[in-house]
Amino acid sequence: MGFKSTFSKEKGKEYRKVFKDQGFKGLVKKYGWKLVLAVFMFYLIRDSILYILIPYLIARGLFRA
Repeated sequence: MGFKSTFSKEKGKEYRKVFKDQGFKGLVKKYGWKLVLAVFMFYLIRDSILYILIPYLIARGLFRA
């Protein structure tokens, strides 16, 4: 199972259906902790870029002039 097939639209719909029907425990039981860790890391990296790196670079550019 490759990275792209793990996060395709079809798989996303399947993950949501399992989560809706069986909850978090069912999701972990069916797909394992690797999926949960991958989603956590995705949001951690995304939010770090959005809320820390971009404002830092903007402030650095504004105050350096």
